[in-house]
Amino acid sequence: MPGSVSHEDAHDAYGFREACRHGDIWTYLSFVVLGLGNVMRGQIVKGLCWLLVEAAFIAFMIVGGVPSIVGLWHLDTGGKLVNVIQDGFSVATTTAPSYVMLLYGMASLFIVVMFVAFWWFAVRSAYRAQVLAKRNGTAPSIVEDLRDLTDRKAQNSLMSLPVLGILVFTVMPLVYMISMAFTGYGPNGNPNYVSTFGWVGLRNFKTLFSNQSGLSVNLHLFIQVAIWTLVWAFFATFLNYFLGMFIAMLINRPGIRFKGFWRSVFAMSIAVPQFVSLLVMNLMLGQSGIVNNLLMNAHWISSPLPFWSNPMWARITVIVINLWIGIPFTIMQVTGILQNIPAELYEAARVDGANAWQLFRSVTMPYMFFVMTPYLITTFVGNVNNFNVIYLLTGGGPTPTGQSAGATDLLITWIYSLSIDKGNYSMASVIGIFTFIVLAVISLVTYRSSASYKDEGGFQ
Repeated sequence: MPGSVSHEDAHDAYGFREACRHGDIWTYLSFVVLGLGNVMRGQIVKGLCWLLVEAAFIAFMIVGGVPSIVGLWHLDTGGKLVNVIQDGFSVATTTAPSYVMLLYGMASLFIVVMFVAFWWFAVRSAYRAQVLAKRNGTAPSIVEDLRDLTDRKAQNSLMSLPVLGILVFTVMPLVYMISMAFTGYGPNGNPNYVSTFGWVGLRNFKTLFSNQSGLSVNLHLFIQVAIWTLVWAFFATFLNYFLGMFIAMLINRPGIRFKGFWRSVFAMSIAVPQFVSLLVMNLMLGQSGIVNNLLMNAHWISSPLPFWSNPMWARITVIVINLWIGIPFTIMQVTGILQNIPAELYEAARVDGANAWQLFRSVTMPYMFFVMTPYLITTFVGNVNNFNVIYLLTGGGPTPTGQSAGATDLLITWIYSLSIDKGNYSMASVIGIFTFIVLAVISLVTYRSSASYKDEGGFQ
């Protein structure tokens, strides 16, 4: 029946390799002129759409794509004064800054990659039209193709926009950041670095792994910040989780009265804007803040407590304040799970003589970890990148004289300081690359080792 979908079609028998092996003359010409094979088999609208995209791509490459890609090899010419001829006169003008040339070049390469993927789909479409026209006597019409996209291939249609968004707003900025790590986009003795810089290869990576003194970034400082980042993420994740779970279990006990009230109190604390709470806490714990004033007026202390000026005090303080911020979220997460643990599990354990601790260890904790492992992984990664708490409370300080990172700086706040405050974008990009690699490895290894991944069928 014309337009019908066979079992072979459902398993994608129209791949690119098959098109290369078994395509006819019109399919092979579609390698060069996109949509030609579709047009010759009656798919006029579809073929013209493929051709229109190809024409737009060629026009883009001629007008701006090729010059932008060529400009990647001449980054050090950016931001310089040159003479150009306009209306027969020599006019002085400034070339585009190097960072703009880098952005346009990377964006052009990204468009080339996207077009290659588009070309691959267009060739497969031409071969599919060839096979179906031979099998059914005619290729599917535009109406049948649209019906196919909203029915059998609806999942592909619905996922196309999210995937495109990830590519444009996540992958492309990531590639731009990675490329910046191989440039000299930073002071480094260059007063004109904002508008003029070039490729430096692996020099920035060598700087990061150097212990040479006097550098704003070196291996010793990187290890120091990385260790504190992991320590902070560990305590900020698991202290919040276990204390929040403990409070949630207390509220959930049969003998506790006013359960709704206690849960409402914690829910209301979540509604307060976080940056407001953090700024207020910063003022309250300052040298002349209300906490130190009250303690001194009560003659409990003779001098202000160094909440923000002493490195150890500052680190402990931000961990404690983060508990106050994060525990309500954990309580809300855990409460729903606690109420859905099968009662049969507890009854079977009690029949076997399990006490309260054994019930918690053998039933509650395994079930909680099974359900919440993905949440814990994302929370850990989120705490590694927890910019708000550190920046609004301490600003990364206290910072020793001559160092670019403070005692409470996380990798993410250090990256911000290096790029925004100090303009050292290249070194910030290098640190960002290693942060991404470490977090990706930790997340993947942890998740693939968890019961949530290995036993998706359910909790036993």
